[in-house]
Amino acid sequence: MLSLAGAPGPAANAAPTRAFPEDARKTTITFAPAGAVLVDDEPVPLSPGAQIRDRANRIVLPSHIRGEYKVRVKFDNRGQVHRVWILTPEEAAVPDPKR
Repeated sequence: MLSLAGAPGPAANAAPTRAFPEDARKTTITFAPAGAVLVDDEPVPLSPGAQIRDRANRIVLPSHIRGEYKVRVKFDNRGQVHRVWILTPEEAAVPDPKR
């Protein structure tokens, strides 16, 4: 008898959802040459250890990304961009929780 217990179900094809830190702000960020970023059209420096994750949750180098994206962003204690998650269309459509 063939067991289907290990067979992938409909949920296996669903994209996993990422859990973002509660203090990761949803905003728009623009990546420009030389590591410059604009957060809501204001220039903000990247922290020395800044980490950027693409829609597939892979780490990307700031030098390899250009353009404007909907993101979740965390700042360090100096106000520099420290963590960025580029949002999928589904993640961008989720409203912010009430704070």
